[in-house]
Amino acid sequence: MLRKRIIPCLDVDEGRVVKGTRFVDLTDEGDPVDMAQAYADAGADEICFLDITATSSGRAIMLDTVRRTAENVFIPLTVGGGVRSVDDMRAVLRAGADKVTVNSAAVRHPRLIAACARAFGSQCVVVAIDARRSGDGWTVHTRGGRTDIGIDALDWAARAVRLGAGELLVTSMDRDGTNDGYDLGLLEAIRRRVSVPVIASGGAGGPADLASALAPGRADAALAASIFHRGIHTVASVKEDLAARGIPVRGAA
Repeated sequence: MLRKRIIPCLDVDEGRVVKGTRFVDLTDEGDPVDMAQAYADAGADEICFLDITATSSGRAIMLDTVRRTAENVFIPLTVGGGVRSVDDMRAVLRAGADKVTVNSAAVRHPRLIAACARAFGSQCVVVAIDARRSGDGWTVHTRGGRTDIGIDALDWAARAVRLGAGELLVTSMDRDGTNDGYDLGLLEAIRRRVSVPVIASGGAGGPADLASALAPGRADAALAASIFHRGIHTVASVKEDLAARGIPVRGAA
């Protein structure tokens, strides 16, 4: 069985790591480079770095911060926010990222996924899906969660994979920052539609929540932010708990 990945997420706004609830009420959490290095030293499998206001502000991602992070962190680094073209993705990869997420631009121009996959390989292309419950399903939101575009999240996930996405980062906007657990129904529904790895995001409150998200038929990796940023749990303690539950992870005692 493939080992499950634990991924601290660094949401960055104006050069600082921030965290909010349901994409609003952001609080400062620290310096992204320092935090990324600390998580790498603590046993994180990957780091996810998201410039959460690049798209809504109409600016490019902060490549200097990406570059400084990559120079100090020697585990896989996934970077997203403000990536609008193949050239943007190329710049982020050259700055040191291993994978790049696309979200709003991919929804507007789906062929961007295929173009990036052709240029760099599907393994570099992560499509981020910010989904909110709507009736019996979920709809896709863009521009940092500001715009509901009315597209069914499950249909979009399947289409993104057909176009060349090598991985999906699935965030429940309803659960983001609440510590109430991941949206397991959303994860299961997307898992049934795609065969690529799925990263669960939004709602982690403790090891039990990560264990639920990583159960068979759900996610391949779990992303968390506030429980790590605020010292509620450590990467090591989460991995030890998961290993005790029989979930295969790297580096657990």
